[in-house]
Amino acid sequence: MRAPPLLLLLAACAPPPCAAAAPTPPGWEPTPDAPWCPYKVLPEGPEAGGGRLCFRSPARGFRCQAPGCALHAPAGRSLRASVLRNRSVLLQWRLAPAAARRVRAFALNCSWRGAYTRFPCERVLLGASCRDYLLPDVHDGVLYRLCLQPLPLRVGPAAAAPETPEPAECVEFTAEPAGMQDIVVAMTAVGGSICVMLVVICLLVAYITENLMRPALARPGLRRHP
Repeated sequence: MRAPPLLLLLAACAPPPCAAAAPTPPGWEPTPDAPWCPYKVLPEGPEAGGGRLCFRSPARGFRCQAPGCALHAPAGRSLRASVLRNRSVLLQWRLAPAAARRVRAFALNCSWRGAYTRFPCERVLLGASCRDYLLPDVHDGVLYRLCLQPLPLRVGPAAAAPETPEPAECVEFTAEPAGMQDIVVAMTAVGGSICVMLVVICLLVAYITENLMRPALARPGLRRHP
């Protein structure tokens, strides 16, 4: 019987099932009463002031789904980066409710590694209600490092010592070249076409064997036993 090998070939040539995009876990999205995220892109240099106040809407319900998105989430960390195919990166973080009440802002520092040293790419000051930030126009094949540090509230008189800030959490990623992604997609499409052609050939061979060759093989037997 040729049915089992044919079924095995169909199973081997079938495309892999698409990975379902995992929904945003609880705690990663901003609260419903935070419709806007205020932020400032700080100028380069040691000075902390300056920058224009901007607002952006949070990315609610975002899902990172391959092949258009690659998720970088260190285990046990509250910071993750979703590298999109359009060379932008969505940075998301979560915070416990008790810790969120002690935070007045977030300091985001971006840098990328060169041949001999690291270069700063962006410094952003985000409001306490922010839980994500979109970093546009990252370079292909460059190792980026994004570090987020919660800034504590200023409690008590100005002369009192400020509360010690929590350590920054960092995530590293490398944006895959868009050309390489196109090559992978093209190879997948070509492989699927080859599998379809093999299935059609196998079906033709099975049809010819069952309908044309079997009657020809049965005729000599009929002559021997009239």
